[in-house]
Amino acid sequence: MSNLHRAGTLLSSLLLSAHAFAAADVADNFRLTDHRGVSHELHYFSDMKAVVLLAQGNGCEASRQAATAVQALQSKYEPQGVTFLAINSNLSDSLQTIGKEAKQAGIKLPIMLDTTQLVGESLNLTHNGEVLVVNTKGWKIAYRGSPSGVASALDAVIGGKLSLASATVMGCAIKMPERENRSAHTQISYEKQIAPLLMDKCVACHREGGIGPWQMSNYDMIRGFSPMIREVVRTQRMPPWHADPHYNVFSNDRGLSPEQARTLVHWIEAGSPRGTGADPLLTQKKDWPEWPLGKPDLIVELPPFTTPATGTIPYQNIKIDNPLDRDVWVRAVDFLPGQRAVLHHIIASAGGETRGNISLNNYVPGAEPLQVPKDNGILLPAKTKLHFQVHYTPNGRVLTDVTRMGLYFMKEAPKYNFRSMVFFNTKLKIPPNTKVHVETAERKFDQDAVIYSLHPHAHFRGKSSSFVAHYPDGREQMLINIPVYDFNWQSTYDLAQPLTVPAGTRIVYTQVFDNSVQNKANPDPNREVTWGEQTWEEMVFGVIRYRNVKEDKAPSKSSEPSQTELFSAGT
Repeated sequence: MSNLHRAGTLLSSLLLSAHAFAAADVADNFRLTDHRGVSHELHYFSDMKAVVLLAQGNGCEASRQAATAVQALQSKYEPQGVTFLAINSNLSDSLQTIGKEAKQAGIKLPIMLDTTQLVGESLNLTHNGEVLVVNTKGWKIAYRGSPSGVASALDAVIGGKLSLASATVMGCAIKMPERENRSAHTQISYEKQIAPLLMDKCVACHREGGIGPWQMSNYDMIRGFSPMIREVVRTQRMPPWHADPHYNVFSNDRGLSPEQARTLVHWIEAGSPRGTGADPLLTQKKDWPEWPLGKPDLIVELPPFTTPATGTIPYQNIKIDNPLDRDVWVRAVDFLPGQRAVLHHIIASAGGETRGNISLNNYVPGAEPLQVPKDNGILLPAKTKLHFQVHYTPNGRVLTDVTRMGLYFMKEAPKYNFRSMVFFNTKLKIPPNTKVHVETAERKFDQDAVIYSLHPHAHFRGKSSSFVAHYPDGREQMLINIPVYDFNWQSTYDLAQPLTVPAGTRIVYTQVFDNSVQNKANPDPNREVTWGEQTWEEMVFGVIRYRNVKEDKAPSKSSEPSQTELFSAGT
C-alpha cells in the first residue's frame, strides 16, 4: 500500500470515528428537495444565524401542532437571520401526500423529502413534531425537542451563546428500519455490492484518462476517499445527475436510486469494511474504446488550438468544409476531445457558408454520444459547411487541443426529421446580490409532436431549471424539474418514454439564477448580469429535441434557427 493510500485510509478512519461520536450533536451538510421542487443545502445558509428544522409527518397531530407553533415564530426571527424548514423522513409518505397534508394542515414551510432517510438518521430524528435548532457557527445542534423551547434556543444562538439544550418531545415515532439494524451494515459486501455499484455509476469518469480528478482503481482508493464520497452523495453533487426523480423517467439517468445511496453511505458509515472476496476494481477493463459506438463513418478533425495558462479566451467559431459529395442521414454524433481539462463545450451545426441551420450535437464534460431515436435522422446535405462554436477555459497550463467529431450514417432515409426547438431570452437582467431571480422563455408547437429530450443551459449563476407543458385543454405537466443546475455538468435529459403533445401545446422554460455571495461559483455578485457568451455573463437557453407526428415530406433542412445563431443573438 502506498503512503498516499495509507494516509487516506487513516483519514477515513478518523473522520468516520468522529462522525460516529458527533452524529447527535452536529448537523452534517446535506441537500434535499422540498415538496414544491426547490432544493435546499444546509451549508448554503452559512449567512444565517440559525436553521430551524421541523420533523414533519403526514397524519400526525403532534406534527401539525408543531408546524403551527414553529410558523408563528417566523415573522419575529426570519428578519434576525433564521431560516425555517421542515423535513419528512417517513418512508410511507410521498410527494403527492405531503403536498396534500401541507394544504390541509396549513403548513407553509418548505417540506424537504428525505427519501433515503440518510439525513434523518444522521440528525437522529425520532418523532414527527420534533424540532431542531442548528447554530450555523460550527453547525452544532443548539436545541432538540418540542416547539416550546425553540424561541429560547433562538434567542441564545442569536445572542452568541453556544450551550446545548433539549426537551422531551411527544409525537408519532419515525420508523427508520436501517437505523435499528446498523450492525448489518458491516456485512455490506464490497465485492458484490459496492464495487459493482461504483463501476456502474462512477468509474466511467473516475478512471485513467477520464474526467474525474482521481481514479477508482482499487479498494484502498475507495476507502481513502470514503468521507468525500459520503459528502458528495449526501449533497447530491455526485453522481452528476440533477433531474428531480418525481417527474418523468430518463433513459440516461446517471443518478443513484434511494436504495443505492443508502447502501453506499451505510457501508461508509460502517467503516468501509473490505470483507472477503476479490476486488472487482482491479480486474475492470483498462482499454476504454476511443469511440464507444465503434468507428465512425466520418471523422472530422478540428484545427489545433493552444490555450494559454490564464486569461479569457473568446469563443472560437470554426468552419470546415463537409468532405462528402452526397447527402447523408446521420444516426449518431460523438466527440473525442483532445484536452478535456480545457474544453468546456462545443456546439456543432451544418448549413450555409456563414451560418449553420442544422443542429448536429453539443459536447460538454460528461456528455454521452447523441444517438438519434429510431426512425429519425438528421440530414447532412452535400456541399455544406460544418460549424463549430468551441469554448475553452484555461486551467493553469498551456495545452494544445485537437478535438474530433465522429458521425455515423443511416443506410436509408428515415421516416422523420429529428428537430430542435430552441428557447432563449436575450432580455434577461439579473440584479446584483440577489439569491433568487427568475427568467422564462416559451415556445408553442404548431403541429402534433413527439418530445424525446430536454436540455437546459445557463452559466455560473444558474440555480435551477424546469420545462412545463401547458396543454390546449388547460392541463399543465412538469416535463422536468432540475432543482440544482450545475454549470459543470450540462446534461441532456432523454425521456425513457417519448411524450406526444398536441398542436397548440405551449412549453415554458424557466431558469432561476443566484447572483449572491452564497453562490460559490459566482464571478461577481455585485454586478447586474445580462445576456452574453462568456461565463461571467448569463443565458436563458433551452433545447427540446422532437419530431412531428406526421412528416409529409422529409425537408431538405431544418426550419429551426441554429444554436450558433441563437448563441450569437444579442451579444
